[in-house]
Parts: sequence; C-alpha cells; structure tokens
Amino acid sequence: MKLLAIEKEQQQIDHESTKQLLRKEAEAVYQLQQKNIICEIYFNEHNCAIIILECPNKSEAKAILDKLPLVKNGLIEFQITELKPYTGLTWLISI
Repeated sequence: MKLLAIEKEQQQIDHESTKQLLRKEAEAVYQLQQKNIICEIYFNEHNCAIIILECPNKSEAKAILDKLPLVKNGLIEFQITELKPYTGLTWLISI
C-alpha cells in the first residue's frame, strides 16, 4: 500500500545545534530507502518533508516514522494518508 506522509514541525529546528540528530535522521531515512519502505522523499516550500512510503497499512507506516530521530525527540510529526489508485480514466473507456 502506498502512503503519503507530510511532516509538521512541532518546534523550530535549529540546524546548528542539532547537527548530530539531523545526521542520524538522514541515516535512518537512507536505511528505509534501502529497504524500499521510503519510495520518494522531498521537501516542500516550507522545508517540511513529504514522503511516499510503501507499507502494509497506515498503522505500520506510523510505527516506522515514529522511530525517526526527529519524531522521537518531539521536533516533528507526520500526517499520514493512504493513497489509492486513480480510477478516473475509466470514464474514457466504454464498458
């Protein structure tokens, strides 16, 4: 199942004082990419992470993201939404 996770900062992140934590976050994201759990990751215009995950369900995605260092330290959280296949093209096909 594909899921969309959108980061929401819980408090301002000072990149200078959290360098080690940010490095651990990057390492954790890298490991999740290597396991094909994180399929894509971006930053939006507000510098918040946008992640496309592949997981069996929404609760497992939450459990995985909750283990990220920035989440564990209360700096960010994620809003998770299940993505379903687009079926609108069926209107172009006569059945």
